[in-house]
Amino acid sequence: MAVVNEGALKKMLKQYKYRDLTVREITNVILQYKDLKPLMDAYVFNDGSSRELMSLTGTVPVSYRGNVYNIPVCLWLLDTYPYNPPICFVKPTSAMMIKTGKHIDANGKIYLPYLHEWKHPQSDLYGLIQVMIVVFGEEPPVFSRPTTQPPYQAFQATGPPNQSYMPGMPAVSAYGPNPNPCGYPGYPYPGGTTYPATGGPAHYPSQPPVTTVGPSRDGTIGEDTIRASLISAVSDKLRWRMKEEMDRAQAELDALKRTEEDLKKGHQKLEEMVSRLDQEVAEVDRNIDLLKKKDEELTEALEKMENQSENNDIDDVIVPTAPLYKQILNLYAEENAIEDTIFYLGEALRRGVIDLEVFLKHVRLLSRKQFQLRALMQKARKTAGLSDLY
Repeated sequence: MAVVNEGALKKMLKQYKYRDLTVREITNVILQYKDLKPLMDAYVFNDGSSRELMSLTGTVPVSYRGNVYNIPVCLWLLDTYPYNPPICFVKPTSAMMIKTGKHIDANGKIYLPYLHEWKHPQSDLYGLIQVMIVVFGEEPPVFSRPTTQPPYQAFQATGPPNQSYMPGMPAVSAYGPNPNPCGYPGYPYPGGTTYPATGGPAHYPSQPPVTTVGPSRDGTIGEDTIRASLISAVSDKLRWRMKEEMDRAQAELDALKRTEEDLKKGHQKLEEMVSRLDQEVAEVDRNIDLLKKKDEELTEALEKMENQSENNDIDDVIVPTAPLYKQILNLYAEENAIEDTIFYLGEALRRGVIDLEVFLKHVRLLSRKQFQLRALMQKARKTAGLSDLY
């Protein structure tokens, strides 16, 4: 497993607008495809301007005819990545040649519907490489250069092979291929497996060549063999297309099912919220009605008190709710009356109205009575479940 230094990647991508997202995707891809290496290099645009960009250069494994081939690629990440698609090239070595086709032009630039329909966060580097592997497994982008080849007229690229697959690029400048798309010499091809060969560089069949059962006596291939080969090739092509469409339809169906489940859960939550709100509204209405009734009762009580005479007896105004509470009230009133009596006796002694012997006699009697009242009141309060007063 490759070791990824995220700190070094963040330093390399310091001018990128969405550095953390880019570092996360690069790290995920490198862990899956350890032959891809992150490099910072100058990328030259069609208008001659250049910019330091991050590129993932290396090979991706592609299965073709039962064998695994390492296809060299170079993926340039713009400084607005992942909100703009990468610029992708096939980077053949000196022993290989580019096979132009629906997805590859003569300069090796890659055109895919996945790039054309790029949209973050549904699109990412890992998904792009997976699509490349599938497309390259169906139609290899390179083939082995023959040791001897007849002279041929060089192909002049005039544009992408399929305009509908051109990925949308930022308005700063047109992102197109340059004479050296990756900005450095050819990437060394890992040894072990050769690329599929063809009869010459100027022609590469859209379908892999079919090996015949055997030549006829005069060295030519019979019509039945050619027909069987064509039928086999077309059948393989149709089976692959059908599998691709079924997988795509199944993926869309799974996404729709997940969306339906999310919508159902959201609908259920909304219904619960509406139900709770209805209950709260009903509770608030009940409280409002109760407050209105209480307000009316208070208004009536105030009007009644204002209309009554000011000479009302205080004993008629304060009416305890139970006999025990009435006893406590009477005891408390009598005890306070004794307290006031003792106070005024002291004032009379100070002014000389009564002598000391009379003062002490009455104070002794009143104090004994006050003590009895307090003891009885404490007992009554305890029976009523009230706190101690003294």
